Amino acid sequence: MGLDERVPLLDGRLVPYVNLDNAASTPPLRSVVEAVQGFLPFYSSVHRGSGYKSRVSTAAYDEAHRTVARFVRADPETAAVVFGKNTTEAINKLAHRYPLPEGSVVITTLLEHHSNDLPWRGRAQVVRAGLLPDGRLDEEHLDVLLAHHAGRVALLTVSGASNVTGFVQPVHRLARKAHAVGARILVDAAQWAPHRAIDVRHPDDPEHLDYVALSAHKLYAPFGTGALVGRPDVFLRGAPEYRGGGTVDRVWLDDVEWAGLPDREEAGSPNVVGAVALAAAARALMEAGLDVLSRHEQALTAYALTRLRSVPGLRLYGETDPSRVADRVGVIPFNLEGVPHGLVAAVLGYEEGIGVRHGCFCAQAYVAHLLGIPESLRRQAALTEEPGMVRVSFGAYNTLHEVDALVDALERIGRGAMRGRYERGEDGEFAPQRALAQNPFVMPVRIDERVVSCTSFT
Repeated sequence: MGLDERVPLLDGRLVPYVNLDNAASTPPLRSVVEAVQGFLPFYSSVHRGSGYKSRVSTAAYDEAHRTVARFVRADPETAAVVFGKNTTEAINKLAHRYPLPEGSVVITTLLEHHSNDLPWRGRAQVVRAGLLPDGRLDEEHLDVLLAHHAGRVALLTVSGASNVTGFVQPVHRLARKAHAVGARILVDAAQWAPHRAIDVRHPDDPEHLDYVALSAHKLYAPFGTGALVGRPDVFLRGAPEYRGGGTVDRVWLDDVEWAGLPDREEAGSPNVVGAVALAAAARALMEAGLDVLSRHEQALTAYALTRLRSVPGLRLYGETDPSRVADRVGVIPFNLEGVPHGLVAAVLGYEEGIGVRHGCFCAQAYVAHLLGIPESLRRQAALTEEPGMVRVSFGAYNTLHEVDALVDALERIGRGAMRGRYERGEDGEFAPQRALAQNPFVMPVRIDERVVSCTSFT
């Protein structure tokens, strides 16, 4: 939805919006919106409601759990599927519940999103596997860490695909290595799930994935749901971190009998609509075929890399070879010589209607490595001077024409042919000077037959 929406530019034109920020969040599939609209007339409380709508809602919510299990090829009868807000909450939940005796080690990597790093700090000793110069995981260093800490490694936690460079991790090979030293593995699949088919494999397989976390808003279902899929034993030990309605079977004045899974881990009234949306998106992607979507994305990424390499002064980071796109998802970071990354992003948005992202993408250590900036120097920089990059990221719907529009715009920016004069605000973001933006662009938005003034730029 929204691919034909027109947005205002600095010069007053209205143009179709080009969304190249899918790694941050994706628009909803029409089939997902239709599924939500079809469900909403029957929405009601789930579990223990005797009315017809409650029974329908309960059935839809329970089926959503089974659908998500099938999406990652987990056995719905044996794997736990726990819904929450997003991948970040899922990883925090596992970090809270995972048994980490004193002296335990959690091994992660320098590629990780902050959400797969910060939750483990304070819970265990965190050790990070290093990187190769191009930003790939240094597996030899990981092997050294696993061997050195063997017997104490509780968990290996890695991203399935990087949100900065798009590198796809060899997660099953890493799983075998983790299991060989008695550890389990968690895969942050937020960037992996929208682009590649996931198969957690049978628990008897030495390359199986113990836990997978994903977000619906990156899977074309931005209705506020995420999921943690994996071994149930961790969640059947002790009390859940959130306690209250829906988490119990029986309560006495001096004791509690906790409910089974997933109820005990989904306290309070759940986001049933979000679960229905996630299930609808999972079904749509499975029906379309993740392999088909992957081939489209690889062709798009190869084309983009080829065209971007021709832009004067543009530097690509990570893998830049168009022939090796099978090793990555459609995420491309770059900088334009002589132009701050924030200014590049602002001009693309204000003057071209192209949405990208800039900064460090919640992976500051990784971006610093790619930029060659030592930790000691980074500590001295003011927040508004934080180094970073521009990132374009593709969804299933992006086109070669949109890549061409991006490249043409970057060539213009590289020549210094901006249409506006920009200044950096106190928050570090660039925007057209107030004199040029004193009349904000206003678009009418029709909601329930009422026209509401929507200020687009201020």
